[in-house]
Amino acid sequence: MAFPTSSKRLALCAASMFCAAPALSLTPVTFGTNWLPQAEHGGFYQSVADGAYAECGLDVTIVSGGPQVNNRALLMADRIQFHMGGDLLQAFNAIAEDIPVVSVMATFQKHPQVIIAHPGEADTWEDLKDLTLLIGDNGFTSYYQWMIAAHGFTAEQREPYTFNPAPFLADTRKGMQGFLSSEPYAILSEAGFMPNVFLIADAGYSTYATTVEVMRNTLEERPEVVECFVTGSILGWYNYLYGDNAAANAMILEANPDMTQDKIDFAIEMMNSEGIVDSGDALEYGIGVMREDVVEGFYNAMVEAGVVEEGIDWTLAIDTRFVGQGLGMELRP
Repeated sequence: MAFPTSSKRLALCAASMFCAAPALSLTPVTFGTNWLPQAEHGGFYQSVADGAYAECGLDVTIVSGGPQVNNRALLMADRIQFHMGGDLLQAFNAIAEDIPVVSVMATFQKHPQVIIAHPGEADTWEDLKDLTLLIGDNGFTSYYQWMIAAHGFTAEQREPYTFNPAPFLADTRKGMQGFLSSEPYAILSEAGFMPNVFLIADAGYSTYATTVEVMRNTLEERPEVVECFVTGSILGWYNYLYGDNAAANAMILEANPDMTQDKIDFAIEMMNSEGIVDSGDALEYGIGVMREDVVEGFYNAMVEAGVVEEGIDWTLAIDTRFVGQGLGMELRP
């Protein structure tokens, strides 16, 4: 599928309130990701590569995150204008700490966090309760508390995960946390078998993920800039998943020397087959959609699990005005 022409992009933009505003001519902004460049960031690189951001007036620079980089701190210091959030827990915690960070787009409808197991040892989600599970500290204080509260997993069956798969490979009675496109591919490549993969989203962990965050003052003072970035990102994700993504992948490979094309191909296959980006409400309302009832439901589940405090005004964490309007849906095959 070819990229949409400039006239088509402008027609798509015309449905939005601000994105064709002439005053936005190539306004420079910076988007900070939360990890090293990878296919899970592909739609944003696509929007730079094919001109979707420039079409509505932005000159976007992408700066990558990583183990020694805190782009969210740069957002709060107004060093960058947009940031790739994780999931809604970060947004809730920001509100609890009176930090005016707002999520304006949800790239992922389903969180790509997974639990993996050896084939034959755990063939269903319920079977995982019989295994020792390798879960990192961050996971233990977040989604694993939900697994305990909602599904009856136990703290006793958890062992700390050190991001080394060796204990998992050595013991078939152990399961392990992972990222949909990372640990399963590593096991397949290094050990020669595909583990059973269980998305926690499919078990009811209903948070959005890979959000786009802005500071509230940016949203209030420059809504046209936010509108343009969200619009360009939505179109970029459709074209990355369903169109010619060679230029975006070239940018990712250049920016991350440890990335390879086979890893990118696997990640795209997983995102499509598991509906990470384009599933659920996105099928009806378009990529990037956020629904208040989903956010409220996840907040209530996290309160019940003891992960976040009760009484937070979760509505301050999101602004849905730029998503859910069906933008770009005709680009889906």
